[in-house]
Amino acid sequence: MNIIIKNHLLLYRGYKIKCSIGKLGLTNAKNEGDLTTPKGLFKIGCLYYREDRIKSLNCKIKKKVIKENMGWCDDPKSKNYNKEVKLPFSFRTEKLFRKNRIYDLLINIKYNQNPIRKKKGSAIFLHLTNSKYLSTKGCVAILRKDFLKILPLITSKTKILIN
Repeated sequence: MNIIIKNHLLLYRGYKIKCSIGKLGLTNAKNEGDLTTPKGLFKIGCLYYREDRIKSLNCKIKKKVIKENMGWCDDPKSKNYNKEVKLPFSFRTEKLFRKNRIYDLLINIKYNQNPIRKKKGSAIFLHLTNSKYLSTKGCVAILRKDFLKILPLITSKTKILIN
């Protein structure tokens, strides 16, 4: 069963959850830094989480602890564009270990992978937001309590449909 993102809602297995998307909405023609969320059906990657802030997880997908030296390359000039990298890194990155808690839990949405196309968007995640539901730079974001509700239902076969 797919996670569906539609009209600022995440729909999955009977849950109807408010979510944030890119500041400029959805697009079929995503470009790096354009503040849009890509439309389409995507596989999901592993769960990244802050072990110091999330004490227990009920999770069926592969998981990875976020360490202070972890980042995600969002610089099209790098051969590691749209990939996890170790910091410090000589190209522009999105830092995964953050103070503001939005990346305490995140799942990589496998957009622009296999093959990776330069300048077509990177670091598209399902991650956390707060009660203000501020727009994202292109990701999908939900409250922590909602993320923890759906996480046990997500499997390696789950896909995310953004439309």
